[in-house]
Amino acid sequence: MYNTSHRPKLVGGIIAIVVSLLLVFAGGWLFLNRQFVRDQLSVWSYEPSAQIAEINDRASFTDEGTFHFYATHPEIASAEVFNQDCPRQEPNSPILGCYASGRIYIYDVTNEQLNGIEEVTAAHEMLHAVWERTSEEEKARLTVLLEAAYDRNKSAELEERMAYYDRNQPGEVVNELHSILPTEVADIGDELEAYYQKYFTDRQAVVAMHQGYSGVFKDLVSRADALYAELQTTGAQIEQASTAYDQSVAQLTADIESFNARAASGGFSSMAQFNAERAELVARSTQLENDRSALEQQVAAYNQKYDEYQQIGSQIEALNRSIDSIAGPQEAPSL
Repeated sequence: MYNTSHRPKLVGGIIAIVVSLLLVFAGGWLFLNRQFVRDQLSVWSYEPSAQIAEINDRASFTDEGTFHFYATHPEIASAEVFNQDCPRQEPNSPILGCYASGRIYIYDVTNEQLNGIEEVTAAHEMLHAVWERTSEEEKARLTVLLEAAYDRNKSAELEERMAYYDRNQPGEVVNELHSILPTEVADIGDELEAYYQKYFTDRQAVVAMHQGYSGVFKDLVSRADALYAELQTTGAQIEQASTAYDQSVAQLTADIESFNARAASGGFSSMAQFNAERAELVARSTQLENDRSALEQQVAAYNQKYDEYQQIGSQIEALNRSIDSIAGPQEAPSL
């Protein structure tokens, strides 16, 4: 006969075993997912400022992208704070953001000409946090894709940047490509495009912001380079024309002195000869006056271009200062 008095003890034992298994399972899950747990607790404890929330929205982060961004407690930092938390690696290479000790710092760029620079910086640094949390197997897969995309989009400027990272952050070149390519390059290939959809609802919007503010620099530098070439050409032409003009003036002066001496000593055989030579001297004098006027106009045009070149140089300097946390911003002059 079945003894019902044993049931409570049996059920209690089963429950104890189940609870123990659940605790073991939970402990194992927590161990395997400890980074996620830390991130989740970090996100729950973080209250983004209005500026950070706006950057998050404009950077087109997905929920997962926002999760990784907020898990780092991102901060828009003044120069003093930024320079302390994001030390510069090379004196002439300003940085706009960093991911350090699990946190993201973004330098507070206030120049309105560089609209979008903070959003792109935020996206760049958020992806560093993602890379840190990526498995070695996934990193290996992504490395192949990132290096291929880099080869397709390689430029002198990009190669120079990667050389900088290779000098200052050995072993982190692929990590940097993981942040640079999706935020700055339009065509990264279908596989990478699919991968980055986890973090961006509209990656091209981020690329467009980068193209917008980097285009400000590029347009100014391009105009400055064009003006410099024009100044070099025009300057050489002015120097050549000025030398020829001086030589012609000297020759005309000598010829006029000779003409006057011959006229005083009766050196002309007839009035016709006198008038013909005099007319030639007058014509040369008139031509030289026209040459002088043309030369003055050429010099005036040169000076105007030089002034424009100087103004553009001042604009470039002001833009560079506005992204330099050590030099400090100054107002950009307008043309």
